[in-house]
Amino acid sequence: MNKRGSLLRVAGGVAIGFGCLTVASGGATLLGGLEMGAVVAFVLWFNTLAGLAYILAGFGLWQARRWAYPLSLGIFAATLLVFAGFGQHVFQGGAFEMRTVFAMALRSAVWGTIALVARQAFSGR
Repeated sequence: MNKRGSLLRVAGGVAIGFGCLTVASGGATLLGGLEMGAVVAFVLWFNTLAGLAYILAGFGLWQARRWAYPLSLGIFAATLLVFAGFGQHVFQGGAFEMRTVFAMALRSAVWGTIALVARQAFSGR
């Protein structure tokens, strides 16, 4: 396997694992199994549903499918938009947990990195 394939497999594995954890924790919270404190509903719903997209993108990356790059970029962009909406919620005095700030920053960094890896792999660099 070449370097490109190895990078895509690592990125795909990270995306799949991250997606499974996201769906599990978000689903448990939505079903009342986890008490998360001051939940921001639109962030929780987005992250839970995005977890499914993470898994799909991960399989696409693992299989070196070209469509996985635009999907990864879309996940990154959508995450930034939701993070901005969350920031507005906080700025307007809405209740929140500090761990949500860290989680959204982590999601943004992970998907920015995955999108960058995909772009480089599919552009042949």
